[in-house]
Amino acid sequence: MLTGKQKRYLRSQAHHLNSIFQVGKGGVNDNMVKQISEALEVRELIKINVLQNCEYDRKEVAEELGKRVNGHLVQVIGNTIVLYKESEENKSIQLP
Repeated sequence: MLTGKQKRYLRSQAHHLNSIFQVGKGGVNDNMVKQISEALEVRELIKINVLQNCEYDRKEVAEELGKRVNGHLVQVIGNTIVLYKESEENKSIQLP
């Protein structure tokens, strides 16, 4: 579990990132979860955009993604989700 200080740090690091995934009408599927897991292993911190035509609430999508990739939900702001998962091989972010 991330502390408040760690979440603030990760939010500041994620501010300059672009969204690399979009969740649309189909919602979250197995292929998307696999790709997000691989991206988290490489980058550790990613942004995901929830499109307006998504049938599910953005907070539900964020919680489901966090659970399925075994990552931490850092923030849901607007239609953007920020996820963090510590990399086993490519560790680049040092949490305070």
